[in-house]
Amino acid sequence: MTSILQLLFKIHIHPLLWALMLLSVVTAQFKTMLMLLIIVLIHELGHSVCAMYFSWRIKSIVLLPFGGAAEVDEHGNRPLKEEMLVIAAGPAQHIWMAGAAYLLHLLGVLGTSDYQLFMFYNLSVLLFNLIPVWPLDGGKFLFLLFSLHKPFQHAHKGMLLVSWGILAVYCAVLAFADPLQLNLWAITLFLFYQLTMEHRQRRFVLMRFLMERYYGRQQDIAKLKPITADQNDSIFHVLLQFQRGFKHQIIVERNGEKWSQLDENELLHAYFNEHRTGSTVGELVYAY
Repeated sequence: MTSILQLLFKIHIHPLLWALMLLSVVTAQFKTMLMLLIIVLIHELGHSVCAMYFSWRIKSIVLLPFGGAAEVDEHGNRPLKEEMLVIAAGPAQHIWMAGAAYLLHLLGVLGTSDYQLFMFYNLSVLLFNLIPVWPLDGGKFLFLLFSLHKPFQHAHKGMLLVSWGILAVYCAVLAFADPLQLNLWAITLFLFYQLTMEHRQRRFVLMRFLMERYYGRQQDIAKLKPITADQNDSIFHVLLQFQRGFKHQIIVERNGEKWSQLDENELLHAYFNEHRTGSTVGELVYAY
């Protein structure tokens, strides 16, 4: 119970959302705004409660003018099954919300018009969040899917490229089908901004992943995936091949044959602690 209360204290409302709420009161649209707020809040609480169950570090739950975001202090080094469940916990809330609304409608608590309006927004928020564009839940699922088969850097790049492509298609469809939907264009601009920032910070995202892997809490990773590297490969070149959900052993080759073997922590320690940013894995073998 205490944890839930602590979670509620992490809820923050964006200043622009306060302005929109005031505007909804003036324009007699407060009921619609309230329904959207409830749906978005429960959606984000779904993510947060599931993350809290797995002992993730939750920074805040931010309610934005165009949705919400549960911000966690985890950077791609939790078990992939955990991440999948945390992502899915948001969309899953829409199922019981639809059931609860139907029950309230049957009991006469919720009128027909309010029930239909709630169901429309509930389904709209669910479907919109499943669009595979970062940072929507669909985009996070997409990143997770790429991460099953590719190193972190390539998975992140692939997710961004697909997100850009799908968002461009979405804009084309919106321009053709309903170009005067200003609220949808505002949301689209917000997504473009988020994607642009994620693209600009891709190097930082990678380094945060590697630093969390070294300095963060160690996770029990059952899957081992060796990485083969030539003795002349730089340490950073090998680090770029690190993949989520796997523990790596570095097989160092010389003249095409196995020469030595390093643990991934030895590379991380050399890069971040000893600042050997220009060293090769061969030099690291000699050092140890």
